[in-house]
Amino acid sequence: MKIATNKLSDLYEFYKTELLSVYDEEELYAIFELVCEHYLGYSKTDTRSNFHGNLNQSDVLKIYDTAKALKTGAPVQYILGEAHFYDLKFNVNSSTLIPRPETEELVDLIIKQFKTQNSLSTILDIGTGSGCIPVTFKKHLPQAKVTAIDISEKALEVAQSNALKNNVEVEFIKLDILSQSIPHNSSFNIIISNPPYVLNSEAKQMEARVLEHEPHVALFVEDNDPIIFYKRIIELCREHMDAKGYLFFELNPLYADAVKNYANDSKIFIFTEILNDMSGKQRFLKAQKK
Repeated sequence: MKIATNKLSDLYEFYKTELLSVYDEEELYAIFELVCEHYLGYSKTDTRSNFHGNLNQSDVLKIYDTAKALKTGAPVQYILGEAHFYDLKFNVNSSTLIPRPETEELVDLIIKQFKTQNSLSTILDIGTGSGCIPVTFKKHLPQAKVTAIDISEKALEVAQSNALKNNVEVEFIKLDILSQSIPHNSSFNIIISNPPYVLNSEAKQMEARVLEHEPHVALFVEDNDPIIFYKRIIELCREHMDAKGYLFFELNPLYADAVKNYANDSKIFIFTEILNDMSGKQRFLKAQKK
């Protein structure tokens, strides 16, 4: 299909013709807004107010080519090479997960709890991926010393680029927490993790553009031990969490109670609490060490 004119409105009609078989219209328009922001520097308001304005041919071609890439099923964030998280932008690629709104909720909860504290916070993010969690913490809790761990060298390269992009200092460490130890002299008063928690058996229920493009090592866990990462991180808290320190997890709602029970049975914590996300699902665990 050819685009009738260089008007933004005709480009959007092209998007609908090409992509309504892949996305519903509400999601498609949100994607179109992201594309306009990326290539044209438009806010959502700008996109609406310039909807019938003409674009130069170079911008038309970029937006056109993005539609063609979207038709292959690739997520728009990977095509554009960036994603929004909290109030920042992050580089992303197929070595990192695309940041999710649920993770934003957890980060917001922690920032609000610790924002007014004047004492130094030492924060560890385990399984950092794109670095969206530690970079956002350092941006909003500048007094904190922030460290982040991941098993993937390529993910850590992206995370480091995001620290530079957002002008913050985060220490990144390559480490497999299931088989390697955190340095003995390291201790933190906040540990957070959004580890792999999707069961391999749940893969068939997921969208193809997630399965075919996002890194499986950051998504999936074996069905025979679905809380393996949570158990390991809880045990790490014995040696590497300060007294009265806090542990925060993002959870698979199917196993929220199992994680909470393991944390309680460890006898490490004063309290453990499961928190719901905005959809009402058991999504987060908060615990405080004795």
